[in-house]
Amino acid sequence: MRQLELLAPARDFQIGIAAIDCGADAVYIAGPQFGARQAAGNDIEDIRRLCEYAHRFGARIFITLNTILYDSELEDAYRFMLAVQDAGADAIIVQDMAVVEMARRGIGNLREDIRIPLHASTQCAIRTPEQARWLENLGFSRLILERQLSLEEIRAIRAAVSCELEFFVHGALCVCYSGQCYLSEMISGRSANRGACIQACRSRYDLVDSTGKTLVRDKALLSLKDYNLRSRLKDLAEAGITSFKIEGRLKNESYVRNVVRDYSIALDALTEAWPGKYIRGSFGKVTGGFIPDTAKTFNRGYTELFLDGRRGRWAAMDAAKSMGEAVGTVTEIRKGEIRLRTCKGVSLNNGDGFSFVSRTGKVEGFRGDVCTGNSIRCKSVPSLFVGAALYRNINSAFEKEMERQGCTREIGVAATLSFSLTDGRWTLEASAVSEDGRSVSLSFDAGEQKADNQERMAGLIASQIEKSVSHYRFRLDALNSPQGLPFMPSSAVNAVRRALAERLDTLPCKAHPLLIRPLNAPETGFPQAEASYRQNISNSLSESVYLASGVTAPEKAYELSHREGAELMRTRYCIRHELGLCPVHQGAKDSGPLFLLNNGQRFALHFDCRHCEMTVTAPAPRR
Repeated sequence: MRQLELLAPARDFQIGIAAIDCGADAVYIAGPQFGARQAAGNDIEDIRRLCEYAHRFGARIFITLNTILYDSELEDAYRFMLAVQDAGADAIIVQDMAVVEMARRGIGNLREDIRIPLHASTQCAIRTPEQARWLENLGFSRLILERQLSLEEIRAIRAAVSCELEFFVHGALCVCYSGQCYLSEMISGRSANRGACIQACRSRYDLVDSTGKTLVRDKALLSLKDYNLRSRLKDLAEAGITSFKIEGRLKNESYVRNVVRDYSIALDALTEAWPGKYIRGSFGKVTGGFIPDTAKTFNRGYTELFLDGRRGRWAAMDAAKSMGEAVGTVTEIRKGEIRLRTCKGVSLNNGDGFSFVSRTGKVEGFRGDVCTGNSIRCKSVPSLFVGAALYRNINSAFEKEMERQGCTREIGVAATLSFSLTDGRWTLEASAVSEDGRSVSLSFDAGEQKADNQERMAGLIASQIEKSVSHYRFRLDALNSPQGLPFMPSSAVNAVRRALAERLDTLPCKAHPLLIRPLNAPETGFPQAEASYRQNISNSLSESVYLASGVTAPEKAYELSHREGAELMRTRYCIRHELGLCPVHQGAKDSGPLFLLNNGQRFALHFDCRHCEMTVTAPAPRR
């Protein structure tokens, strides 16, 4: 059987705990440095605590070390790897090939044993079988694939490699092939590959042609909707995906809990439908909690992108922020009150947050103080107008329900109780087997008194054993009593259950096997004739990997990305297609050269119709 893993993001320790409680099989989180989200760092002790909690359920913790590194940082990065390994982390997510070399042979005088598996980050832009084979041959145990792939392309990569494959299924989408966007660095000097992306793809641009005519004004022309592949988990599993990843290491706890719970329910349904084919990647049943609804949490609208190999409407160019669910249309605005024609089934709550697009095209928002029926009482909103479509991006009732209805995750334990009578004293032999396969046995003195009501005693023992203690949920598998049952008070039976749980805690959860591949010296076989600045080579150790792989003169990171005409991003998203201007698929007249304007800078768009890709290129330097 093949393990299927739900992989959740965590900004911090507390969110990581919440993700595991809601059903995540693994969590990815940053340490104090080298993560691709500078605002999401955590100290080593918090990582240790999170690992200890996750490992109760056989769940795993993956650490992001997915920025590019400079030579001056390599020894610190190596020490970081040793520290998270010692803290109990289960894998490290990597972009820079220097990390593979350090893990294989150390650096400088540091030669300690790195045993932790390495996962190739989505920042490696893995989208061909040739790339996948090269990375697998280096020793990566898992490849995190590019998001803009089709199922057919995923199958081709699966056929080419034997390591695990991971794929994003929910959350924000980079418009560019991951790890190869230089727009942020070009505009602001802040590198996306150093964890400092300014999200230039969410900025607003004008689209102009070669004559200077404005075709589109002030739109987020590079902003994509969010991924939602909840209904496609079976297709992805059949294509060879092992790990289903949720984006969002900067998201809050309510977002993570809602999305994780929703996808965990879907993954449970998939594994239950195919019991001999798939199993979940960790243990423990989640009970209680809220009814998840991803329409009620942060999103820019949803898309399945290129999964079926077809183009659709992928852009969220009117609103690069979360608009939320449509609630109605404004019909009347009075002082302190807004009236709506509400959408079917919508019920408003006091404290809801609302958003709308103003007449100037800006997304604006406000809080509803008192909401009843189709009326919202709130402070004045000058830019709101009659006829505006209103959305709800904060559902206060849903948020309160999530806070109030927490999820409980418990490991199932089957208990067997056997009573015997010797020389007038009762002995209880109690054994327990957890769902992950741990087995313990204990003996108890059960006294001398026989229970007067045997049936009632059997019922009391069953009812007291079949309860929860710590993170275990007990059930009575067998009650053996050929000589009858002794009298046992409830407190004594409870003590048996607690003792069994404490003994189980002395044994580590028998987690499913973790794939660990040996790290190999690089061999000739880099899939391209050249290694350009898009390989993000920023240190001598990474450069040595490419040289050993047959690349004669690898370019350094950003060596060409600032030159006029250099490719700043490449993407399957196409502005011409999105606007109905595609001469190939939509029969439109060729519009000629097109450009994006932003704060006085002009970025040229190029359309590679043979590969159905668009590129954004660097402008001429300012004089």
